[in-house]
Amino acid sequence: MQKIKTLVFTGGEIHDFKGCGRATVETLSASGEFDIDLVEEDLDMLLASRLASYDLIVLYYTVGEINDAQKNGLLNFVASGKGFVGLHSAADSFKDCPEYQAMVGGYFVTHPHYREYQVSVVDPEHPITKDLTEFMVRDEQYILDFDSRVHVLCSALWKGTAVPVAWTKSWGKGRVFYLALGHDVEACHHEMFQLLLRRGALWAGMPSEAQG
Repeated sequence: MQKIKTLVFTGGEIHDFKGCGRATVETLSASGEFDIDLVEEDLDMLLASRLASYDLIVLYYTVGEINDAQKNGLLNFVASGKGFVGLHSAADSFKDCPEYQAMVGGYFVTHPHYREYQVSVVDPEHPITKDLTEFMVRDEQYILDFDSRVHVLCSALWKGTAVPVAWTKSWGKGRVFYLALGHDVEACHHEMFQLLLRRGALWAGMPSEAQG
């Protein structure tokens, strides 16, 4: 099988994007299914001309602003039939861009203290979560405002309410996978984060015709 040409794009404030970016590359590289470039901070990487050669973008970014050309490059890239994987703070990026938030499917509202909590698998039949059950993580739980039309794969309780941890959605002809886990390098080394990242990237980056 031809490898999925993948851009891992990282940057922004607050999080250790360098460490988490390297951990992301290591996880995807270990599967042997991805041909990966890692780019840090350069938002012009989102321009249409620079994304053209890729099948998939994996984004670990926090806050920041994008201009119209960068926004259109990213959104049109995905809508054309390519893949997008947003990790953790991808839901807390480009807050002044409602179109970006619509593509991701939701946005960050708040989080409790970094702690251990249980993640439940809502859909054990989806290729990303197939045959998985609940599992424990030590991570920063993101509380999200999200589009009710997203397909929730995993959730976790917060104040008695189930909050999404992972979901899929479409954007035009493209495929979007969002995973709220991965606050720091330790969290990115958790075996379930690695499994969901690998499966989610494969699902999002696979050509449409190969998915049936």
